[in-house]
Amino acid sequence: MIILKIFIAGPRIIKNLDEAVVKRLNGIYTNNYNVLVGDADGVDKAVQNYYANLNYRNVTVYASNGNIRTNIGNWSVESVPVSDNCTGFDFYAAKDIAMADYADYGFMIWNGESKGTLTNIVNLLIREKEVLVYFTPQNSFYTINNNEKLDMLLSICNKKTQRLYDNITLKHSYTLSQLSLYENV
Repeated sequence: MIILKIFIAGPRIIKNLDEAVVKRLNGIYTNNYNVLVGDADGVDKAVQNYYANLNYRNVTVYASNGNIRTNIGNWSVESVPVSDNCTGFDFYAAKDIAMADYADYGFMIWNGESKGTLTNIVNLLIREKEVLVYFTPQNSFYTINNNEKLDMLLSICNKKTQRLYDNITLKHSYTLSQLSLYENV
């Protein structure tokens, strides 16, 4: 029996989980999958609260340099080494990259604006991993497994988010070329 490792994340601004998201989290619990989650406020904390209330033990909290901010269920912590000169967004993104590396699958709760969540989606796709995105502006799920599907999701986002995606792909110049290789996956 294969036990999936699911990377769950979303923006800090989202403090409460919609019923549809809770239903998916319950499915993860029922299937006894391993949950990889960060230590931030917002979605990370809400997911931690949900699983702590179930006394679910298959949760690992990832923290940059082991500097844990939130660990509600007193779960094991995966300390992700980050260089001393790394600060801000890049400091916290290091743990997200580690979760994208280790996960089999992604589940992102996204408001269509969060840079961190969009970066997580891109990082999972680069690693040829499927991502279930709960898009909060429409209360809808999207399965993203190639660049074309991500482009379709981005087409319903605002121009600021579309520019943000362009900046993410410029920063990681390999993104577009790698994603295009996976379009038929």
